[in-house]
Amino acid sequence: MDVLRESNWVLSVGTFLPLVGVIVMLFIPKADEQLHKLVALVTALATLGVGFFTLTQFDFDQAGKLQFFAETEWIKVISSNYTIGLDGMSLPLYFLSMVVTVLVMVYSWNHIPSPGNAKAFLILMLILQTGMAGTFVAQDLILFFVFFELVLLPMYFMIGVWGGEDRQYASLKFFLYTMFGSALMLVGFIALFYQVRGVLPEGVEPSFSIPHLAEYGGLIGRSAQIWIFGGMFIGFAVKVPMFPFHTWLPDAHTQAPTQGSVILAAILLKLGTYGFVRIAIPILPEAAKEWAPWIGLLAVIGIIYGALGCLAQTDMKRLIAFSSVAHMGFVMLGISTLTPMGFNAAIFGMVAHGLITGMLFFVAGSVKDRYHTLEIARLGGMLKQMPRLGWILGFCAMASLGLPGLAGFWGEFPAILSAYSPAAGLSEVTFRVYMVIAALGTVLAAAYLLWLFQRIAFGEPKPEFAGESHDDHGHGEHSHDDHGSDIHDVNIFEWIAWTPFLLAIVVFGVYPQLMFKIIDPAVQVALKAFGG
Repeated sequence: MDVLRESNWVLSVGTFLPLVGVIVMLFIPKADEQLHKLVALVTALATLGVGFFTLTQFDFDQAGKLQFFAETEWIKVISSNYTIGLDGMSLPLYFLSMVVTVLVMVYSWNHIPSPGNAKAFLILMLILQTGMAGTFVAQDLILFFVFFELVLLPMYFMIGVWGGEDRQYASLKFFLYTMFGSALMLVGFIALFYQVRGVLPEGVEPSFSIPHLAEYGGLIGRSAQIWIFGGMFIGFAVKVPMFPFHTWLPDAHTQAPTQGSVILAAILLKLGTYGFVRIAIPILPEAAKEWAPWIGLLAVIGIIYGALGCLAQTDMKRLIAFSSVAHMGFVMLGISTLTPMGFNAAIFGMVAHGLITGMLFFVAGSVKDRYHTLEIARLGGMLKQMPRLGWILGFCAMASLGLPGLAGFWGEFPAILSAYSPAAGLSEVTFRVYMVIAALGTVLAAAYLLWLFQRIAFGEPKPEFAGESHDDHGHGEHSHDDHGSDIHDVNIFEWIAWTPFLLAIVVFGVYPQLMFKIIDPAVQVALKAFGG
């Protein structure tokens, strides 16, 4: 694969700079919470500054090439190198991880979840940022695996320490599911390495490099490809999560603190789908064709199951979590078509879902702060008590159901459309059936999202929350027994954290080409084995 080596330091700095903030915070006393918040926010902003530099230096005319490419010897004994690079597929997700971290830090200024301890909480978020960024820039399978696993521990502790009542159960379930998937994925990586080593032309050194494996992976026997793909499939599918590997997600989301839910929805779910488009499908094209109908089948089951699951929920956060299962179904349907349109839709859908569902979890967190509950039956009348928060919820619901003109539409509509004409060798009839089922899923999405909005925002506030609300920008702890005293509209920290999300949803909805023109060249390279 073609690579551009200019500014080959920039990705390493963008990936590891958060760890500098972690080291600084280790030397600051736990009691000095404001200083911890300041250091964490400054670190995240500095990292975002490096991200902006990356964005300005990125050659958009050559988005199909790996840019800022850097390679150095790492673990020679297993032929693994520190290889990093960025192309049009990974750039939007890499940059999104930086933006989300900054906005979560801003939100955390005034929302450190119980039992407190800002030091530990913010350190975990910075470690999480390094893991997320590293996963998107890694161009070596072992390096990818290290970063992929690095995100596991911070999220486990964020759910297990700062989560809800059933946090221990949810964090353990999340950890075990993901570890199970990762173990199979690692076995797949090792098997791939040895299979490719056996078919290399004379004089070519074996390597875990992803571009190297993409070049020679197609030479592996068909049967071996199918088995190796199966291991990777389970590893990535658990992370997505795809039906039937999804059961950890509603529990994790429901119990996680708001910041954990936002990062989980916005970035972590994308690590699995990114694994498919970056590793599994480009490296193992024959196996991808064999697995594609089954991936498509599980995707459409996930769309319908996730939507029906939403309609059965009584908790706002749990409903949003089930909606992620449905939305990631659309992403996986696009991927399963093995077409440029499907891949473009999938990557756009990853970013759009990150923005929209991340925003929905932000709103859910703010509802919890004010009403001290997320039980839908106890909520109502938000538009009367907190009109700004109510309208933001309505806007996000419209974006999530795929309203044209907002970002969600361009993730779902092209994914459904791509199923009409899948890659050569795939059954058109099968995928057109999937297309019809997925289209029905959009109707169900409208049903559960409008139902949620109608129950929470319309009507009169429930008697227990009917105390006088204040439309100010105040915040802080209230010791009143009257819940009404906690009910105030959107405060300044929330506005700062949310405005970039809301603007991005509109901008990418109105002008999707802004992202498609970055993604498409890299997609064409990834799908060259399928005539992409």
